Amino acid sequence: MAREGFTLACKECKMENYISKKNKKKHVEKLEINKFCSKCNSKTMHREKK
Repeated sequence: MAREGFTLACKECKMENYISKKNKKKHVEKLEINKFCSKCNSKTMHREKK
């Protein structure tokens, strides 16, 4: 299948907080989204990490 798992890491502290899946054939660019980071204790930008 084209769906693969990846982790979302905080850009500030580099902590891997979230696990998600996406269709790699349709969305080839890396995902960036605002999420809550428990280490930073605030909403920060999270980026897809392999």
